[in-house]
Amino acid sequence: MIAVGAVAVVSLLLGLVLLVRTGRMRQQYRVLDAADGRESFVAVVARKAEEVAALRDDVAGLAAEIRATQSEVNRAIRHVGLVRYDAFGDMGGRMSFSVALVDDFGNGFILTTVHARSESRTYVKEIRGGMAEVTLSPEETQALEDAMAQTPGARS
Repeated sequence: MIAVGAVAVVSLLLGLVLLVRTGRMRQQYRVLDAADGRESFVAVVARKAEEVAALRDDVAGLAAEIRATQSEVNRAIRHVGLVRYDAFGDMGGRMSFSVALVDDFGNGFILTTVHARSESRTYVKEIRGGMAEVTLSPEETQALEDAMAQTPGARS
């Protein structure tokens, strides 16, 4: 009988412990479950996971756009070299100039204006891969070297 009583007491204590634990679990589950018109925790997590997936897709799309834009920028004229000089010894003021305008690949042109007392002449020479198909004057060569020496994106 004592053994049966001891088993009954132990069973009662075990039942109380389980009852307390079940109450705590229900309380914790209420946080996860929708109540009072609120969205459930599981639904919130699922929605946030979908939003993160959509953001990842957006980031991947933006990365592709950045690569395309960078490719376009590389072909844009970004490097400029300017040399001003006196084309004739009897004139001052450095009114003549050569300006080289090239992209990251060395493609572009050199614009040269030679200023004299009564007239000005303007010449354009095409540049491909940092080289001209025609002979360049020393001033044009200097302008091209100055342009090609610039770091992409650098400002002077």
